[in-house]
Amino acid sequence: MPDTETGPRPPRPRPGEGRAAADPPSTPQPPLRKAWAAELPVVRSKADLVYETLRNAVARGELRPGDHLAMDELARDLGVSRIPVREAVSRLEFEGLLVSGVRSGITVAEVDHHEIRGVFLAREAIEGLVGRLAAVRADASLVADLDDTHQAMHAALDTGDAVALAELNAAFHTALARATGYRILAELTEQLLLTVRRYRVTSPVADMNWQAVLDEHQAVLEALRQGDPQATAAAVRAHTASQAEHEAEQETGQETGQGTGQEAEQRARAEPEGEQAPRDR
Repeated sequence: MPDTETGPRPPRPRPGEGRAAADPPSTPQPPLRKAWAAELPVVRSKADLVYETLRNAVARGELRPGDHLAMDELARDLGVSRIPVREAVSRLEFEGLLVSGVRSGITVAEVDHHEIRGVFLAREAIEGLVGRLAAVRADASLVADLDDTHQAMHAALDTGDAVALAELNAAFHTALARATGYRILAELTEQLLLTVRRYRVTSPVADMNWQAVLDEHQAVLEALRQGDPQATAAAVRAHTASQAEHEAEQETGQETGQGTGQEAEQRARAEPEGEQAPRDR
């Protein structure tokens, strides 16, 4: 009978011992997109489209303060049912652009000329901050885009396109606000500008004041090119303060029947000598 070992058996090797270490587990990769599964386009609802259409019409003055709107007529003109129109109207009511009454129906909200002074005070505070923050983050692309808008405003002024001037002015300030990287500042700026645009539907800006706007925008651009946050903030505040002063003068002039100082000067040059209206001293 063969001899047998009586000692303890050696331990069995553990899994993996005696072999090269296994490669670390790889990070799971997302499954490949199917060839036919392209990115879906961003689709907006009919209510969103109706909302944007009406909001733009209010901003451009195509729907003026006090205009009456009928649900059935809006639905027919826009080629939709009453449901998206009702949703859009509710949003515009919440924003204060439309008002509804039991007897009056839906109307475009009137512009409170007294509150417009508060709007410009808010702009002066907010846009000064916007200018400083935008200058910190500004790059050549932002300055080039703002300069393109600036040049387009010059062209619109030359042709007397007041609607384009208002839209380009809003685009200039909105682009500056978006450059801050803060969505809330962009939204506040856009809302304040919309109020100003609605106000100017009933109180248009004279060509001479649009030239002042362009000169003030040029100062903002120069400060941005220098990369100076404090100078940019100062230029934006000076711009909004100047426009607030102009609006106050225009409102006072409308109340007294004299118009702004610029408008009075234009009348004085147009009137024959000796027939000029007396001016307040």
